[in-house]
Amino acid sequence: MLDISEDGRTWVLSGPASSYAVHVTERDELLHLHWGARIGLADAEALAVRPLPDYWPFESPLDGREEYPVEGGPRFTRPALSVRTGERRGTEWTYEGHDTEDGELRLRFSDGDLAITLHYRMRSATDVVERWVTLDNHGPAVEVLRADSATWTLPDRDAWRLSQLHGRWGAESRLERSALTHGEKVIGSRRGHTGHQHLPWVALDTDATEEHGEVYGCALGWSGSWRIAVAQLPDARVQITGGAGYDDSGLLMLGPGESYTTPVFAGLWSDGGHGGASRAWHAYQRTYVIPGADQDRPVLFNSWEATEFDISEEQQRALAERAAAMGVELFVVDDGWFGARTSDRAGLGDWTPNPDRFPGGLKPLAEHVHGLGMQFGIWVEPEMVNPDSDLYRAHPDWVQYQPGRKRTEFRNQLVLNLAREDVQEYLWEQLDGLLSSAPIDYVKWDFNRCFTDAGWPDDPYPQRLWVDHVHALYGLLDRLRAAHPGVAFESCSGGGGRIDLGVLGRTDQVWTSDNTDPLDRLAIQHGFSQIHPARVMAAWVTDSPNAMLNQRASSLRFRFVSAMAGVLGVGGDLTKWTERELAEARDWVELYKEIRPVVQRGDLYRLRPPEGGLSAVQYALGDETVVLAWLQAQRYGEPVPALRLRGLDPSASYECLETGEVHRGAVLLHHGLRVGLRGDLDATVVRLQRK
Repeated sequence: MLDISEDGRTWVLSGPASSYAVHVTERDELLHLHWGARIGLADAEALAVRPLPDYWPFESPLDGREEYPVEGGPRFTRPALSVRTGERRGTEWTYEGHDTEDGELRLRFSDGDLAITLHYRMRSATDVVERWVTLDNHGPAVEVLRADSATWTLPDRDAWRLSQLHGRWGAESRLERSALTHGEKVIGSRRGHTGHQHLPWVALDTDATEEHGEVYGCALGWSGSWRIAVAQLPDARVQITGGAGYDDSGLLMLGPGESYTTPVFAGLWSDGGHGGASRAWHAYQRTYVIPGADQDRPVLFNSWEATEFDISEEQQRALAERAAAMGVELFVVDDGWFGARTSDRAGLGDWTPNPDRFPGGLKPLAEHVHGLGMQFGIWVEPEMVNPDSDLYRAHPDWVQYQPGRKRTEFRNQLVLNLAREDVQEYLWEQLDGLLSSAPIDYVKWDFNRCFTDAGWPDDPYPQRLWVDHVHALYGLLDRLRAAHPGVAFESCSGGGGRIDLGVLGRTDQVWTSDNTDPLDRLAIQHGFSQIHPARVMAAWVTDSPNAMLNQRASSLRFRFVSAMAGVLGVGGDLTKWTERELAEARDWVELYKEIRPVVQRGDLYRLRPPEGGLSAVQYALGDETVVLAWLQAQRYGEPVPALRLRGLDPSASYECLETGEVHRGAVLLHHGLRVGLRGDLDATVVRLQRK
């Protein structure tokens, strides 16, 4: 809902529980008025007439109160917008008016020939505010050093606490909460992709618990380099500024008649604690971001950990038959099916099946997989190229490089300059032809190295490749999805290196981490759930001991229950599993299919974090509830504590549904409000149905 004052200078956007209000003064200063619990237009107008404090000359009355700080004038905070022409730097804008369309509010300003539009949208049945900015140049060229999507202003509070997700390869999305001190806290990526080190999300609170208290959160929808700065100003006000690009050394050059639209930087206020905020983010993404989120994702098998590069059609057929007997619904051939790809040293860029390994192409294997009752998928890494490839030998100038400098190879590969239109067209022809050549249902799209030598010697403004690469990626995915609407896509970047609202708007799920150790994954999945839903969180059951990372042994039960917290997959070498293991796996897959709608589409409650002996999550959808619990450790024979469930009707009765002998270990107590677990099991699944 959008309310506008009679003078057209105060606006209030409202959702089910919150409101967001801004005001333009007679001096064309755009001020932030309110973000929090719902208010009316009259309340916002009363806030608008409050005078600004008289801080000048050593502090600015605009700092901490301005809605979108620009460079120049009486401001000392970090600018969200910084532009340069041949004659001047900075912005001195004039308010031109506003317009609305389908619930979107557009506030229009100008600075000479540069038009600046601030966009606001609060979609139906959500408290998420979407914000972005459009720049239109009607004059000579303008260099855009920085154009953030939004600046968020928090109300006056004492002792803010900052939540963020940090990590590295194999240890992504780890939650950290710390006191916010004066100055700036800056997170981001200067690597050309979202990065393993930080997810583009922050949350702030003062005293929130998992289920109670105010939480303010912001999430950026951008899959390239990015930056979010959280600043506690001298007067204790807090502002959060974020957008594409990490440094202010130059984002792009806007020529005459050109425009630039920033990615969306979304914000959410919740009074339901961190859990309530997570559920609101999840619902927003399932409704407005993730394509086809009302369709549950299938159980998949991926061949990588079983075969790595040593693959053949015959071998893949044997794995497919075992996977189908287990109840798998999607069979995926990973790296090694194309070109001269017998190791990571060759073949990237040559997206045609290896004739020695697949003499008839991929179609015979895909048809065999379909005949087994499964969908068929493949792995690709289109943005990369090996120097040992037909593509590189034909077009060595198609990669990012700095002339006169030694090039960097990670994983024996270089980054294609996707900002080039000829590279975009080549990839479109290759991938469209590939998806047309066989009945392919799924593509795992990988990205296995960061930008290092991000140069473009022949371009007059080579810095633009940082932004244009991402726009080209989005355009290619959009084009492929339109041409092949039945194909699902997964975003992968050596695990969780490219996960954000931007790529989630174009893919059906994401690879959360290359770390498939089930105990490690509990912490990774706990952090991931702060912002993203289980519907997109791919999780695999792999062999034990975990050969790739830590050699830790774990039961098949623990591995399955850990992976069932998201989109279940299997990645082990099924030819080495015993008949007993295969039979137990069939039972777990069958159970997952029964609980899948609740896990992938239900509301998530984090009952116990993965920090002590017992951790657990709960999903609720309609009259059904599913609890997944893991006993990580038990000391001195202590009894396992009962779990207090959330989101249930305390006046109703709930029955525990039978899940088979292999899954037992739950006892229902107190009409379903508490669940007790047997101490001799390391993991369990509990299903509750309202009577």
